[in-house]
Amino acid sequence: MTGDKGFLARVSEIREESAGVKSFLLEPADGSCPPEWTPGAHVDLALAPGLNRQYSLCGDRSDHASLRFAVLREPQSRGGSAMLHEQVKAGDALEVLAVRNNFPLVDAEFYLLVAGGIGITPLLAMARELEAQGKHWRLLYGGRNRATMAFAEELATYGDKVNICPEDECGLLDLAAFLGAAEPGKVAFCCGPEPLIKAVEAYCAAWPEEALQIERFHPKEQEPHGADTAFEVELKQSGKVVTVPPGRAIADVLEDVGVYIPRSCNEGTCGTCLTKVVDGIPDHRDSFLRPRQSEKNKLIMVCCSRSLSPRLVLDA
Repeated sequence: MTGDKGFLARVSEIREESAGVKSFLLEPADGSCPPEWTPGAHVDLALAPGLNRQYSLCGDRSDHASLRFAVLREPQSRGGSAMLHEQVKAGDALEVLAVRNNFPLVDAEFYLLVAGGIGITPLLAMARELEAQGKHWRLLYGGRNRATMAFAEELATYGDKVNICPEDECGLLDLAAFLGAAEPGKVAFCCGPEPLIKAVEAYCAAWPEEALQIERFHPKEQEPHGADTAFEVELKQSGKVVTVPPGRAIADVLEDVGVYIPRSCNEGTCGTCLTKVVDGIPDHRDSFLRPRQSEKNKLIMVCCSRSLSPRLVLDA
């Protein structure tokens, strides 16, 4: 279970997990328990006005007093990682907007986890959960070098279930050897940089779509879009109709008329603003929906996508 109710938290601990990676332990400032969460969940933080960021939870969910997440110091930070690494200190307060899970574990017989760099964070929580449940699982973890690979020491305690492969020692990850062929009951989870995700997607292209679960931290490369044109959005629940002009997001225009759809990343990666489509053809510009989901045109990310039809009818 995850929660959309925000709360003020205190940073109770900061650790250096590897070169360039820090983890942060949050405790509700009022002494209450944080929301329950499941592996794959992320925490939405309001770091400053207009600076909301999402970070995967990587702690032990049996710890009912705190939440832990880890952050890579991005060389070209848009503000979030720089602030957390350079300004936030133990004892500081952070505003938690929500705890959500758009990358949950699905039921399977055998789990293959593929992590690259900071993509280890949600998969660490998954590995811990799968081990506790006695599930069959293996993890392949790549990084530039050992010094940059957070949580490697903890993962080594799982023995041969975990294969830690620094690129300077092992080269690129051998996905074929690790993933093998598609089999009933086998599910692969992948999180990491875009080149790794694209390689895993390519390898698993013939697999059933549900057999590969992916989480991106950044938007994928998009095909060039034509010139934006205005379109109408009808809201089924209220009957309101608005016009979305070129250059504005659906979510922005809806907020102008008092309709708020929760969102966080504003770039189509986190899944927070996922909305059902009743009628019309979306112009999908997100990095969250899988190909089959996009083809069905039953869901849309209103923070970034537009419409190919004159009117979209949304279940909102």
